[in-house]
Amino acid sequence: MSRIDEAFADGPAFVPYLAVGDPDYESSLAYVEALERGGADVIELGLPFSEPIAEGPTIQNAVVRALEAGMTPERFFEFVADLDVDVPLVCMTYYNLIYQFGAEQGPRPFVERAAEVGVSGFVVPDLPAEEAGPLREACDEFGLDLISIVAPTTGEDRLEKLVAVSSGYIYVQARLGVTGASSSVSDRTTESLARLEGVDLPKAVGFGISSGEQAATVVEAGADGVIVGSALVDIVAEGHERGETTEATADRLESKARELKEGALEGYGRRTPAPEGSFE
Repeated sequence: MSRIDEAFADGPAFVPYLAVGDPDYESSLAYVEALERGGADVIELGLPFSEPIAEGPTIQNAVVRALEAGMTPERFFEFVADLDVDVPLVCMTYYNLIYQFGAEQGPRPFVERAAEVGVSGFVVPDLPAEEAGPLREACDEFGLDLISIVAPTTGEDRLEKLVAVSSGYIYVQARLGVTGASSSVSDRTTESLARLEGVDLPKAVGFGISSGEQAATVVEAGADGVIVGSALVDIVAEGHERGETTEATADRLESKARELKEGALEGYGRRTPAPEGSFE
């Protein structure tokens, strides 16, 4: 089992996201470490890219703050090495940064460097399944996972191709559009999970989850985990705008993380009976 497999083995996984370097390097370290204290099982670390096509305004603004503070791919790897956490770390970024890294084009140098510092896997929103072969091969060589995003509109042929190149978990996009916190869970979540019922990978639902109750609803519907980004990035942005201390913002992040993790566990307890084969 990979470290990511293990994170989903004993119950619903809470997978938070933050943009690395937002609003600055040292604060960002404290914020990611606060998420682990709050109950994170896997942490998605956003490597800022200037054209984040899958992101809504909240994360776009976080990316701008991080880039203005000097975040780069090599600085990202230094950040991962500096982190004091003991959960799997997933790099979420765009393929151009991966492909152009290093002396020769192609994903292998980036994957090798990521493995050196302790990254466990990747989410690459703009990488088509048809073009994922080189990155999949590099991940296999260095023992990392490649996580695919499945949208409500993903066709059956495309779904099969995405599953074929995926490992770790499937990122189930709960609704159409871009990332962003929402006040309700999309009605399409259950439908999306049902389409993946026969897939032998954990299914983690993201896009729009912002409260413990929403996390509970998603897990009760059959999700093996919940992914939360914008609701946490909002806390970072609010702290930055208000001039809060790093410690105060970190405390709020830890509290929100605990709420979301406890919600996921509550939703798992509501399953009667639990879906066959879950968390074997």
